[in-house]
Amino acid sequence: MSAIDITKTGRIVAGVDGSPSSVAALRWAVQQAKATGGSVEAVIAWEVPSLEMTGYGWSPLTMAECSEFMQSASKTLAAAIAEVTTPGGPQIHSIVLQGTPAQVLLEASAGADLLVVGSRGQGLFADALLGSVSEHVFQHAQCPVVIMRGEPGKHTRVA
Repeated sequence: MSAIDITKTGRIVAGVDGSPSSVAALRWAVQQAKATGGSVEAVIAWEVPSLEMTGYGWSPLTMAECSEFMQSASKTLAAAIAEVTTPGGPQIHSIVLQGTPAQVLLEASAGADLLVVGSRGQGLFADALLGSVSEHVFQHAQCPVVIMRGEPGKHTRVA
């Protein structure tokens, strides 16, 4: 098995969901792209809530209601990009796609040199585990995967 040469990373896909760990993943991707001359695609997924979320007997969602989910995802992604953008940094391409987060990220990262995602912890025990999306993309991605647990050098304590 040969080592991965991260100095030749071209297209980096970063998954964003608005969580602190996803913003850390995007920030790391931007720094890596700047160091290697690569480009960044910031990807967010949105999906129509399942029947369980809308309730039994409710009418189907209208196009306007679906559009609200897409607009919300777009705003979340724009805020994350604004937070990590630096002068002289690489261009960040914004991609908003409908679908489940894991599948959207796997499809978006096809042919990419690197996929970067955050991993959310939900307490002391869960902090030792990967989130379901990060675990899924780690197992199925066709490119190397970096999983961020938060900002490098910053340690958080759970009370």
